Amino acid sequence: MENQVVQARDLVKKYDSHRAVDGISFDVMRGEAFGLLGPNGAGKSTTMRMIACRSPVTSGTLHVEGFDVEHDARRIRRLIGVVPQENNLDPDITVRQNLIVYARYFQIPPADAARRTDELLDFTGLNDKINARVEEISGGMKRRLMIARALLHNPRLLVLDEPTTGLDPQVRQEIWSRLEELRRTQNLTILLSTHYMDEAEKLCDRLMIIDKGHIQVEGTPRDLVRDKLAAFVLEIRDTGERALISVPASVRAIERGGAHLYFADHHELLTPLMNTYEGQRMLLRPANLEDVFLQFVSDTGNE
Repeated sequence: MENQVVQARDLVKKYDSHRAVDGISFDVMRGEAFGLLGPNGAGKSTTMRMIACRSPVTSGTLHVEGFDVEHDARRIRRLIGVVPQENNLDPDITVRQNLIVYARYFQIPPADAARRTDELLDFTGLNDKINARVEEISGGMKRRLMIARALLHNPRLLVLDEPTTGLDPQVRQEIWSRLEELRRTQNLTILLSTHYMDEAEKLCDRLMIIDKGHIQVEGTPRDLVRDKLAAFVLEIRDTGERALISVPASVRAIERGGAHLYFADHHELLTPLMNTYEGQRMLLRPANLEDVFLQFVSDTGNE
């Protein structure tokens, strides 16, 4: 498992009779960004909590950096940095104090903790907020501070559970930029869960789409689009009760949410169909990860 930072085999998590994670197997390789993409209730956060040693495994095996989560949780926690969904910063102390206090959990010497804190506040763009109390800073700044805190002890693996949920697009772009820089400069392995297609496409080398506790598909974002759908899609909105039209074998037709979608590897195969829908809203575009996502997931409840 030298190059496998995370190795999961037949991983199961049960809550009473409900299987939140139902026998999944996957690997996260050193230095890559690996994503868990799925709707609410798919099993993403449950999987992340097991990897972070915050929830016990029901059955199967799970190793992080070669250590078994069941027997070596303490060792694993020292090797990973975790950014949970919820904000668990201390609101009553300053931005800088949050990092200094956290360093004590890892027994980082005071001088090293101070130096590392200042480096990370600079890296995350929080230098001008070091003396502000956490309750006084924005949501985007809190997320950046949580990322800085997770990096304080120089982890080998950074675990990010829905890292930019609820943030505006500009702040999300800033966080993505910081994470990309980390990977480029430190060869840090990143594991993230998300339900944002653009986040998965931007950050992930590989990802798996998970739904109802099962892995639906796995691969690079580009390969998933190419292998599971096609290069182009003709999308027609507001089709009402109209049925899909008959198409040749080289075109795939799907009805979804009151829209008709036709997929093909060459856009020339789709343009003749446009005449059939003359006068209706339509768009001929490249297929994307959202198309794959919607093909493989269904609506579920909250996780």
